[in-house]
Amino acid sequence: MTRRNRPALMVLACLTLLSLLVAGCGSSGEAQARTVSAPVRTAARPSAGPAKATNRVTKVLVFMVENHSMAQMQSGMPWVYRLAKRYGRTTRYHAITHPSLPNYLSIAGGSSFGVRDDNSPSAHRLGGASVFGRAITAGRTAGLYAESMPHNCTLDPAGRYAVKHNPWAYFPSERSQCSKHDVPLSHLAGDISNGRLPNVGMVIPNLCDDAHDCSLAVANRWLKAKVGAVLAGPDFTSGRLAVVITADEDDDHSGNKVLTVVAQRSLHGKVVGTPLNHFGLSRSLAQVGHFSPLRGARSSASVLKAFGLQLG
Repeated sequence: MTRRNRPALMVLACLTLLSLLVAGCGSSGEAQARTVSAPVRTAARPSAGPAKATNRVTKVLVFMVENHSMAQMQSGMPWVYRLAKRYGRTTRYHAITHPSLPNYLSIAGGSSFGVRDDNSPSAHRLGGASVFGRAITAGRTAGLYAESMPHNCTLDPAGRYAVKHNPWAYFPSERSQCSKHDVPLSHLAGDISNGRLPNVGMVIPNLCDDAHDCSLAVANRWLKAKVGAVLAGPDFTSGRLAVVITADEDDDHSGNKVLTVVAQRSLHGKVVGTPLNHFGLSRSLAQVGHFSPLRGARSSASVLKAFGLQLG
C-alpha cells in the first residue's frame, strides 16, 4: 500500500465502523435514550400538591338541634361529639331564652324582639332586616334549607315542618328574598356538590330529625348524613366554609347551656371557654355577610373570632 492511499483507507475504515455502531444501537438504544430523557421532562413539570388549609372563612352554615343541653348532646349524639373533639367545641355557650322561636330570631336578627311564644309569622310581623336579607343587600349570598317544608318560605306549620324554626319567615320586608332563597332541604345536596353554599346559611331539620319529637340518636344519624356530605364538599375542603352545630335551647334544666360545635378545616381539637351565645353567632353571620352586626349582636363576642377564624 502506498502512503498516498493510506488516508483514504483510514476514512473508509472510520465510515465502516460508524455504520456498524449505528446498526448495533437499534431499538434498545432508542429505548435507552427515552428512558434517560423521560425523568428530565417529568422533573421540569411543576408539581400540583394538595391545597393548604386556610383559616379565612367566607361562609358559615348553621345546623340546628332542638331542646337539649350540652351534657345531653355529648352523651346522646356520639358522632356529633366526635366531630366536636376533632375540630372545635365550646364549654360556655348559652341560648338566649325559652321557648324556641325567640332563640332562632336571636340568631337571624340579633334580638329576641320581645317574643315569648312560638306563634306563626302572622302573629309576629317583625320590622327591619335579618342576617339573610342584609347579606343579599351587601352583595353576598344567603340561604335557608328547611326539611319537610312544602314550598319556598312557607309561613304556616305543615306536618313535621315547624315554621317557628324558620326565622326568615318572620321578616315581612324581606318576603321576596325569602321566597327565592328559603327553600326545601332537597336543594342542599346540589349546592354542596357544586360548591354553591351561601355565605350566610342555615339548615333546619324537621320536628323528628332535630330531636324535638324524636330521640337524640335520630338527630345524630341525620346530622352524620347531612353534615358529613357538607364536610366532603368543596366549600369545606377548600377551607372557606365553617359549619356550626348548636341547639336552640336546653330542656329548662341546665341553665340554657348547649353544645356548640364549630368545624373548619384548619381547626384541630379547639376548645373555647369564652362565654358565647346566639347573638355572637348572629355577629359571625354578619361578618361573613360583610355588613354591620344587627341589634344585640353588635356588643356580643364573635364565635368566629373566639375560634381564631379570620374572614376571607
